[in-house]
Amino acid sequence: MPELETDLDRLLAEDVPMLDLRAPVEFIQGAFPAATNLPLMTDDERAQVGTCYKQQGQQAAIELGHRLVAGDVREARMQGWLNWLDEHSNGVIYCFRGGLRSQTVQQWLQDAGRPVARVKGGYKALRRRLLEEIERGFACPGFVLTGLTGSGKTDWLARSPLSLDLEGYAHHRGSSFGHWGEPQPTPINFENRLAIARLKQRQAGIHGWLVEDESAMIGRCPVPLPLYERMQQVPLLLLEVPFEQRVRQIRHDYVETMQRHFNDDFDRLEHYLQDSLKRLYKRLGDREWRRLSEVVSDAVRQQQAGFGCGAHEEWIATLLGSYYDPIYARHQAAKEDRIVKRGEAEELAEWLARQPEAQIS
Repeated sequence: MPELETDLDRLLAEDVPMLDLRAPVEFIQGAFPAATNLPLMTDDERAQVGTCYKQQGQQAAIELGHRLVAGDVREARMQGWLNWLDEHSNGVIYCFRGGLRSQTVQQWLQDAGRPVARVKGGYKALRRRLLEEIERGFACPGFVLTGLTGSGKTDWLARSPLSLDLEGYAHHRGSSFGHWGEPQPTPINFENRLAIARLKQRQAGIHGWLVEDESAMIGRCPVPLPLYERMQQVPLLLLEVPFEQRVRQIRHDYVETMQRHFNDDFDRLEHYLQDSLKRLYKRLGDREWRRLSEVVSDAVRQQQAGFGCGAHEEWIATLLGSYYDPIYARHQAAKEDRIVKRGEAEELAEWLARQPEAQIS
């Protein structure tokens, strides 16, 4: 096994297991999907060493680090790394810059008879490579899929090898009802997931790309500026779906799916729906919000009593007709000249498959 791993694209595109030796606070701010955090030092230990470095210099900081991670502490952390290597024989290790922390652990593991490669340049090099991918990867021709709320754009996107699921990477559907009940990734982790997905596409010979029309923010995750700017330039595909079908799609996405997500806990389902509706309070006004809130509560009660999800369609149809569709119409007016194809799902899929950008080399 090489002492240094320099093929960053292989590590990222092949999801090679990576052992992240940085402190937990560093890992939380940004990491990679295939990384596991088993730090050399805790946050407190790292802070002590950093203070020592500033006050007394590098050598004193190194000596303090060795004192802090010694004896039983060192043995326990070594055992954690060895256990990880048992499960990930092809894994690599890294710290922030591929410097002292990963070099130290690499030497300890070598002395224990378990050689492992460390990533040249560490986290910083991997992160820089992904930022380059965001800059370069979207210079290729691409498309943006647009359509009224409830058109099933996310499901349609999944059918194309060109697609990148921005909402999936962000853990958010991009609307007031789009929070999934689980934490969103940090903006850095969102960017990392997106860039790795694009890198995998390009390595597979997929040069074109396709994303759903999004605002600059998906929940709390900003769409990377190079991609967002390209999204305002590339051709649009317009997915056209009848109103009744859109109502059913919303019911499926935000009622039936969330019911399963909450394991039939109808109190949690109602809280989720009411919390989402509350986000529209200023737009709806007090009277309409209160009316729709009662409709939601009644629909959940009927659902819990075994009468199905049909009663939810009243509030869904109201929101689509009086809130979401007018907003879409205003935003879409400025984009009409960029629409190169409009139609139903099969029609769009057949058209896209014939485009040069959709061919795989």
